[in-house]
Amino acid sequence: MTAYHRPTRLEDALAIRAGADVAVLAGGTDIFPARTARAAWGDPTHKDVLDISALPGLREISETDEGWRIGCLVTWSTLIGAALPPLFDGLKAAAREVGGRQVQNRATLVGNMVTASPAGDGIPILLALDASVEIISRRGARRVAVAEFLTGYRTTALAADELVLALHVPRLHGGQGGFRKLGARHYLVISIAMTAGVIATDSAGRITSARIALGACSAVAQRLPALEAALIGVARAQATQVVQPHHLQSISPIDDIRASAAYRRDAALVLLRDLLEARA
Repeated sequence: MTAYHRPTRLEDALAIRAGADVAVLAGGTDIFPARTARAAWGDPTHKDVLDISALPGLREISETDEGWRIGCLVTWSTLIGAALPPLFDGLKAAAREVGGRQVQNRATLVGNMVTASPAGDGIPILLALDASVEIISRRGARRVAVAEFLTGYRTTALAADELVLALHVPRLHGGQGGFRKLGARHYLVISIAMTAGVIATDSAGRITSARIALGACSAVAQRLPALEAALIGVARAQATQVVQPHHLQSISPIDDIRASAAYRRDAALVLLRDLLEARA
């Protein structure tokens, strides 16, 4: 019989995590559909469940000396309603693309990241935000960059005894976030391609910082350092002219039921230019 754990203390949750191979549940919007899909294909087995939703102090977005801390139980709806600077505009735009309102009310930002899907809507903008992951186990705590946390297709650097406690987003003076997504329809759809960015400019309107990422175009979402470097010093109004096909050399899109690799590559170029288009 499957065990279902719902501890109310972090130390108890860490003890359970260290002592058994459990599926960690926060919002449940990935775990339950996956379980149903396996059963439909004749596999009724599933892991014991560690439900962390009753752990205290993990549902808040708090401002810190270095930036902001987003607890692992913060939902997309909570993020959408939070009073945050323009730096988070891209993350909020991604939040509105994560399923419908019912899913947004349950699903968590951290859960979306830990699932590590190439099409996870929150991942590219977390890369562009230069976010880091706060990880804890009975052995201690550590912080790793989101780019290092994501190690491959649906794989992460999380050890079998560890939990993700929070995300940390550093400040960027004047930073403005953005997000663009292409799907087969406008709402409630898995991404064919998506891009996210955080841009900062000086008083003359020239770009001083550029962080640009692509998702659903490789096994792992990734930043585009060559494009980022090319944008530095460019007038914001001319940023779209900088984007060229050679900036996408590092991506490796696939052919699947949603789109061909060639279509994804072309779509990514259009999305990048749309992302960088200066708007009043």
